[in-house]
Amino acid sequence: MPELPEMENYRRLLTQTIVNIPITNVVVNREKSLNVTMEQFTEALMGSRVIFVERRGKHLVFHLNNGGRLLLHLMLGGMLYLGRKDEERPSRSTQVEITFGDQILYFIGLRLGYLHFLTARETDEALKHLGPELMDRRMNKARFVELIGKRRGALKSTMVNQQVMAGIGNCYADEIAFDARIHPLSKIQDLSAEALEQLYDSTVKVMTEATDGGGYMEMPFQAGDALTGSYNDRCKVYDREGEPCVRCGTPIIKTEHTGRKVFFCPNCQHET
Repeated sequence: MPELPEMENYRRLLTQTIVNIPITNVVVNREKSLNVTMEQFTEALMGSRVIFVERRGKHLVFHLNNGGRLLLHLMLGGMLYLGRKDEERPSRSTQVEITFGDQILYFIGLRLGYLHFLTARETDEALKHLGPELMDRRMNKARFVELIGKRRGALKSTMVNQQVMAGIGNCYADEIAFDARIHPLSKIQDLSAEALEQLYDSTVKVMTEATDGGGYMEMPFQAGDALTGSYNDRCKVYDREGEPCVRCGTPIIKTEHTGRKVFFCPNCQHET
């Protein structure tokens, strides 16, 4: 599932490519991906322009010049592709296609995800449950330690809880724990203040590097895009079961916790 780095990478690329370009065509191949009828969706978008693309956690919010919002959550298997009209279509099935000038933005894999047309108030209501942004300028080490330190339970479960912090999922929770040399199933209440401070440093480091590295998406955003997905080869533990640890050479272990995959080095990461 796309996490903060993947969605922030998309936000940056979309800002460079579709902002202020009039929408000239809308195709809906799966009405269940919407919250309104195809006719209502099309009528709201035709002739309008995206004036701003915002990211909130794992969501993108497309601000339209007519005051409406498009709220996107890609969920598992979702991705975006921007292609020119004269280019070959993506091989994957598309649920929604929006044309900006001579380019088409394909929304792929929205069988679990969604693209909802909302008012500004409805968007705020839909996102009000999300915790603070990790990369927000208002977040700092002291606030992070206070936020995490009062929680109980496994580190992994806490890190992926979107009501605690917005944007981290399975992949980066494991990558952050590895960088901090903390076992992902360690109990939050057993971690020292020093460990929590290190966790903050590792969170900033991993999320910044992953975002700047284009995240781990499997498909480029557009033709010639060599950035999107390039961080996949830089992951240290996630989906690396059996491979040697980059620090000590010990094989990476995969286990499960509350239905989630967990990857870690049994030598470098000790459970407190």
